[in-house]
Amino acid sequence: MDSRQFQAMQAQVRQMLVQLTGKQLDELREAFDRCTSLAECLGIIEARGQRTRRCPHCQGERLYRHGVFYGLQRYRCRECGKSFNALTGTPMAFIRLRDKWLPFLQCMLNSMTVRGAAQATGIHRNTSFRWRHRFMTMAKDARALPLAGIVEADETYLLESQKGSRHLTRPARRRGGTASHRGPGKEHDCILVACDRSGKASDFITGRGPVTAAQLQQCLPPVLAPGVLLATDGARAYQAFAKATGIAHRAVNVAAGQRVVDEVIHLQTVNSCHGRFKNWLKRFHGVASKYLPNYLGWRHALDAGCVATPQQLLRAALFLIAI
Repeated sequence: MDSRQFQAMQAQVRQMLVQLTGKQLDELREAFDRCTSLAECLGIIEARGQRTRRCPHCQGERLYRHGVFYGLQRYRCRECGKSFNALTGTPMAFIRLRDKWLPFLQCMLNSMTVRGAAQATGIHRNTSFRWRHRFMTMAKDARALPLAGIVEADETYLLESQKGSRHLTRPARRRGGTASHRGPGKEHDCILVACDRSGKASDFITGRGPVTAAQLQQCLPPVLAPGVLLATDGARAYQAFAKATGIAHRAVNVAAGQRVVDEVIHLQTVNSCHGRFKNWLKRFHGVASKYLPNYLGWRHALDAGCVATPQQLLRAALFLIAI
């Protein structure tokens, strides 16, 4: 459309807008917003397709265009003969209503509940639940690594939950219930968090009960830079891990009331992460243990501060950008 045609159309639109009621204007504005949201969403998805440029089935590079499916360019591989688009092989491959993706991701940035996000975006609550975990399945492991300098490591515990499960492996508890014994035990999920003083963090679900040296050996070495100083509490598992790996280690005797060692060794940063996560989690009235990694990734995206718009969150999920 050239400039003259656009100006003529613009004049016609102005004349029509004068005749519309307030409700009609709101509906028209909502329609324009949906179109804009869909165009932005498809643009981000297609950018992922241009970046990969490989067949997800056989990793072949001999491709050709093969039509458009739900607004996305489809390709066919000359080597295996299978067709695909930019989302094939991802948890978001068969999610429709893409004009509502960005409004829904804005609800996630606002930490809205399943029903709150469903009402705000006009989708069913079951769809809202599925979308939440589809998006976070891709983004949950995106972490800015490695951790350097003084690295604080500590674990926190949540009571194991089988919320939503149709087949419980234990007697049901009313309204979440409480553990049968005091202190962390086999009824608790252990969440290990390691963070340095620059704000980088990494977290792990190590299993049920107190963390062990073997679990530390599996989780921590890949995320620690050479020459780090590991600051922990006085648990024997950390001492055994540091001795076995040769990592410099300082312990804070929290059980005896000690809070700071040599004015710089403390656990305040990692304990702050624990507090923010647990306070934030309360709004969801309990989450199933199997979904804890997704919620940890969601909270990490909010804490990192580099994901401020739904477009950035969608890019982080599609391109697996470290947060």
